[in-house]
This record gives sequence, C-alpha cells and structure tokens, in this order.
Amino acid sequence: MGEVRHVYRWDLDKTYLRTDFDSLRGLIRTALEKANAKVNVAGSAALLRELQSAGETRVCIISGSPRQMRRTLEEKMRLDGVELDELVLKPNMENLFRGRFRAIRDQVGYKLPALLDGRTRVSPTSRETLFGDDAEADAFVYSLYADLIAGRIPVSELAQILDHCGLYDDDTARTLDLAVRIPKGPPAVDRIFIHLDSFTPPARFDAYDGRVVPIYNYFQAAILLMIDGRIGPVAVARIAAELTQGYGYSLVSLANSFQDLVRRGLASAHDVSALRLAFEAQDAVLEALRPAGASIEAFLQRLGMLAGVRPARIGNTSTDYLAILRAEGPPRKWRSARKAPKKRKSEGDPF
Repeated sequence: MGEVRHVYRWDLDKTYLRTDFDSLRGLIRTALEKANAKVNVAGSAALLRELQSAGETRVCIISGSPRQMRRTLEEKMRLDGVELDELVLKPNMENLFRGRFRAIRDQVGYKLPALLDGRTRVSPTSRETLFGDDAEADAFVYSLYADLIAGRIPVSELAQILDHCGLYDDDTARTLDLAVRIPKGPPAVDRIFIHLDSFTPPARFDAYDGRVVPIYNYFQAAILLMIDGRIGPVAVARIAAELTQGYGYSLVSLANSFQDLVRRGLASAHDVSALRLAFEAQDAVLEALRPAGASIEAFLQRLGMLAGVRPARIGNTSTDYLAILRAEGPPRKWRSARKAPKKRKSEGDPF
C-alpha cells in the first residue's frame, strides 16, 4: 500500500458530470452517451486536475452508474486529463436479476461499504476530502463514514442505523464487518462538499457536523480548499478563468459566491489577500479573463470589502443519524421527495 497524503473521493452524477436521472428518457440518454458527449458540472474537471497536480494524492470515484458504463467513464476522465486510482460502479444489473429492487435505489448499502473498503487501501494517516451532491444521500453516507473511521460510532449503534435504512441482510453484514476491521484513529475527513444541484437550502445540512459544506459552485470549493492549504491561490484563479470562459460565469458572480461563504462564516477577509495577489500577478490568468479591465477591478473591490470569522470545521460529537432517519425516513426515498426544480442560469447557481 503506497503512502498517500490526501484522498479525494468523488461521486460522479450531478457532482462531477451533469446527468439526468429524474426521467426515463434522461436515464436512457445518459446510459447511451459517448464519452465526448458527457458534460461536466462547471469547474469540476478543472478543480480535480488542480488537486491532482499537488502530488501524493489518490482520486477515487464511487458512482451509482452501472458497471456497464466503465469503459465510457474511464474514457471521459482521460479526455478531462484526470487520472483515476479507483472507479467503483454499482452492480445494477446484478441487483435487478437477483430481484434486489431496493438496492437499485439504495445508496447507504452500496456506498458506505465501498468507502470503508477503499479506506483499507490507504495509510491510516491519510487525510480525505469528499465530494457529493444533494440529489440523494451523500451528506448522510459521507458523514457516517467519517465518524466510523474516527471511531465515534459503536457497532451496536451502526446496526440500528443500517436497520432504519432498510438494507438487505448481506449488505448489512458486509458493512458491519468492515466497520469492525477498519483501522480507527483521529478524524481523517477534512471536508464534505455537497454540490447543491437540487437547490436544497444550505440550512438543511445543519443537522450534520461542520465538515459538511454545501456549495453552489466549484469556485466556492476551490476557495475553501485554498484555505485548507490543498491548492494555491493561482490554482483558484485558473479555475475562475475556466468558469468565466466555458460556463458563463462573470467575475462579479464569482465575487458574490465568495461573499456567500463569508456570510456563512466559512471564509474571511484574511483569505482575500493571497487570492487578490494571484489575480493581479498572473498574466496568463488575466489574459484568459480578458476583456478584464473594470470587471477585474470590480471583482477585486468586492473581495476587498469582505469580513468574517472562520469557524472550526470539525465538531466534537458525531451527527445524530438515528434522529435524521426517524424524521426523514430511509435515505432511498429522499431523492423522490426532493425533486429538483427547473434549472436556472449557470446550472441553477444563484450567483
């Protein structure tokens, strides 16, 4: 097992790729799309490339897409310039033939043991950052995983949680076995980014530990990863350039995204200085953003007005998962209960 400084675990659909699983037509189109026809969530590929360039990283994708799409998805990642260390896809056809119909929708019984199994292939000292979306139950699964590898949840409590989730017996047994065997240690998950594809209000995630960070776009994720020291300010500027060139964002809308982080106490005026220098000093970035002029100045002025306090990101106690399940029911039903409204500009980004 190689020494890995940081692990980035990504969901795929609605987190890295723009996909439509909310209709039969969209499901069929997604399954038949060629690699070069698949569209990224704005900035996702640019961010992942910047994270990989830091070195000593491992990139793992755990997707609900069927295993039959492996070749297409691997080709898509190659086209994006992203090297995968692990790609886990769901055995949907196997579940269908075995009559395991609940498992087709279930994420807990699929993703949680996949995450735990993946943890066995990295050093116990490796840090992690997780990326998901609000279309299903990523915040729940990722947070539960983070607390399990930190030794915060006893097996008896996990058994109750899995029972409330309605898992099949073999999925429950595998998850419990992995949870017992996985090395425990200090909290290893730094942040859990949840891309708000379905316009879920950020306050809905207040029930989770402060690790769970709802984001409207990947510029916000890049800012927070810069604060964490995972990427530098120049990388953030390059991601901003891609968003403005290819996805219809303006510099003012990106500044508004930064202001949203400040309002939520996730960033502060102190974090602006390095970013401002990056935009002012990198000729290549400025060239990519031309015509700059007043837009660059407006962007920098907005950043200069920011003020806020950065709170601690990791709480001292685990999330009350049983309370969430009692209030909301099993996670496999959350997706149908949270239908996404019609998209607005810039993939629904309010900024």
